[in-house]
Amino acid sequence: MASARRTGLYLSHPSSLAHDPRELIPGHPDTPDRLVEVERLLGGEDWLGWERRAAPAASAAELELVHTPGIVRHIERLAAAGGGAIDLDTAVGPNSWEAALHAAGGACEVTRALRTDEHRLACSVARPPGHHAEPDRAMGFCLLNSAAIAAALAIGEYGARRVLLLDWDVHHGNGSAEAFRTRADVLYASIHQSPFYPGTGPLQDAGSGEGEGFTINLPVPAGAGEELWLSLLARVIVPAAREFAPELVLISAGYDAHRADPLGQCTLQDGSFAEMARHVRDLAGECGAPVGVVLEGGYEPAALARSLRETLLALGDDRPPRALGAEDALTARAAAHVGRYWGLARA
Repeated sequence: MASARRTGLYLSHPSSLAHDPRELIPGHPDTPDRLVEVERLLGGEDWLGWERRAAPAASAAELELVHTPGIVRHIERLAAAGGGAIDLDTAVGPNSWEAALHAAGGACEVTRALRTDEHRLACSVARPPGHHAEPDRAMGFCLLNSAAIAAALAIGEYGARRVLLLDWDVHHGNGSAEAFRTRADVLYASIHQSPFYPGTGPLQDAGSGEGEGFTINLPVPAGAGEELWLSLLARVIVPAAREFAPELVLISAGYDAHRADPLGQCTLQDGSFAEMARHVRDLAGECGAPVGVVLEGGYEPAALARSLRETLLALGDDRPPRALGAEDALTARAAAHVGRYWGLARA
């Protein structure tokens, strides 16, 4: 199909192209080329009919819904001083603060548009990514945790009582997990390769305190493909989320589980992300919740662009998800663990 039947709001900002970690870390995979390719592909299809808007800069108050004032000031000052490396993987250049502000601001604008009923679908396509950024620490290419900020904004400023934050990046979103570890108003669910960077996210980690059960970690081995990812999503995350009944669904949409990605070692294809998106679309429809997408990883630019396109089209179309195969042992084990907290009527 040439365009989605239901379209939404597409947010981006030119500052994303000015952030380039290669200035300090040669060969860094998070390059502006990622978004150049996205814009080339989607621009050639009239942005799939989605409304385009410039992502605003996030305010200090919005950033501090998740991050400590100390880490916010540190990143801003480091950029103002010309930049520097935070760790072996994470660099701040002179343009990185503006890019991070607009990436977080785009995610916040997703929340605003969805919670005010301006749109039922919204997407922020910006960089740097965010889901590794912890409340008091930048790491893993990530400076500010855009998706977590968007979720916290929905609750703190726009009256949402329950937000589902689904993370399908190939890396575990340790920053998002930590931001909501002790909270019961955000259900954080992640499918991710393990063992792999950052070394967090075992199945047994379900959150803590009042948030116990509201973190769902579903690690998969290297080589895991579409059947396993879809099985875990449809048979574990979706039924738990249905019981949770989110008022907003946010996707931390990483595309580094694609078989062409140079970092991840899973074997998803372009259409795999469309299938996952259809499961999310149907869940959100059952709950009456709008859906927002916040870009995370994906380091093969052409595969990223195609997979993002497939995601946006699938969120807007009416095609049902394809039928699942037989349940596998890993899904059964995951369901047994998550079923301690949620009643799982599995597909």
